[in-house]
Amino acid sequence: MELTFLGATGTVTGSKYLLTSETESGASKRILIDCGLFQGLKQLRLRNWAVLPINPKNIHAVILTHAHIDHSGYLPLLVKNGFSGKVYCSEATRDLCEVLLLDSAHLQEEEARYANKGGFSKHNPALPLYTQEDAQNALALLTPVDYEKDIDLGDGLILKLFPSGHILGSAFVRIHNKKTSILFSGDIGRPHDILMKAPTAIRQADYLVVESTYGNRLHDQTDPKVKLAEVINQAVQRKGVVVIPVFAVGRAQELLYYIHLLKSSGAIGNNIPVYLNSPMAVDATAIFNHFKSEHRLTPEQSYALCHTAHMVNSIEASKQLNETKGPMIILSASGMATGGRVVHHLKAFAPNPNNTILFAGFQAAGTRGAAMLGGAESIKIHGEYVPVRAKVELISNLSAHADFSEIIAWLGGFQSPPKKTFITHGEPVAADAMRLHIEEQLHWRVTVPDYLETVTLD
Repeated sequence: MELTFLGATGTVTGSKYLLTSETESGASKRILIDCGLFQGLKQLRLRNWAVLPINPKNIHAVILTHAHIDHSGYLPLLVKNGFSGKVYCSEATRDLCEVLLLDSAHLQEEEARYANKGGFSKHNPALPLYTQEDAQNALALLTPVDYEKDIDLGDGLILKLFPSGHILGSAFVRIHNKKTSILFSGDIGRPHDILMKAPTAIRQADYLVVESTYGNRLHDQTDPKVKLAEVINQAVQRKGVVVIPVFAVGRAQELLYYIHLLKSSGAIGNNIPVYLNSPMAVDATAIFNHFKSEHRLTPEQSYALCHTAHMVNSIEASKQLNETKGPMIILSASGMATGGRVVHHLKAFAPNPNNTILFAGFQAAGTRGAAMLGGAESIKIHGEYVPVRAKVELISNLSAHADFSEIIAWLGGFQSPPKKTFITHGEPVAADAMRLHIEEQLHWRVTVPDYLETVTLD
């Protein structure tokens, strides 16, 4: 086998790994593990528009670790450019992709129309990376498979998915033939997450590709409800609005549940209006309740989660929120404030010092979220700079990614070290720190691959 790193090197976005296996007839079988969009810095986003180093027509299958756009969002473009094989994933990933990919395409079409109408794009006309029709064509190729069941990919390759505890449907991907095996971690969940069950222990793989989003950090062990209540109560005293950029899948549901717990305990006022302004997150919340076996909540707790917020679907209702006075809480996608309805809320509420912008997840370099947490006095939205006078806060320990200690503990489940471990899906400092942790604590052979690097798996 050969492995080529087409993304998630030096960054936490654009996950794509090309696995090439020689068949008995001497031909090559090419499998793409994950098919994500690059996000954040402009030089990364430009890779989405560049020609893929391999012709999509020559890829035989795609396997998704989970539905997040940085792992699935390039799929419509891959199909648009000629890929026609099966896309293997878990059942929940299939359902979530139907929400996420159509929303991604819709946002790109909307942003292109908005740019053309406003005349602030350098391109004439501005075009979307792909359309909703492209997304529908990609969705038609999704092939759901069960966890922990051998799937024959043909030519001697066997696939097996294991629950990884990151979000609904997330999976560790293991592929093997008669000679060797390789495991792709995707994003690793946390062992004591309030919603998701713990990641599956993996005992063996000859090669390992492991994420490092928090490779240089430990999550704060304090209860996140304490900080959440503090931020909300302070904003309420100022009669302000709390805008929370959320990832529609995972983080939105987690925060809704925490807000439910705070209201139930009296830690925040029960009459504070809460709005979930993301059709994608609304749909994802409904899907969350369908896959009860994958999370920890009881039916009663799931019901409470779904009824904590007013669900905002229409554009008119979304616009009306921007004219509404606080106190209130608005949860809206996207989680890094790179697009979606939350951008319009930031435009409306960021200039007012009575309001609060609360981030509750990792903010990649080059995103508006990273800029605001870095102290930016203004952010660029729709071609103009919007002043940031609102209080900017962060709850750092709500992440659905394991920190380096939790990753080391998960790696400790291996009965023997892989021949080599590849560190990906982390910004340079985090990836190198993860390499050092594994080398010093486990004494494994570890490397941090470069973009487009190809390695041979013996």
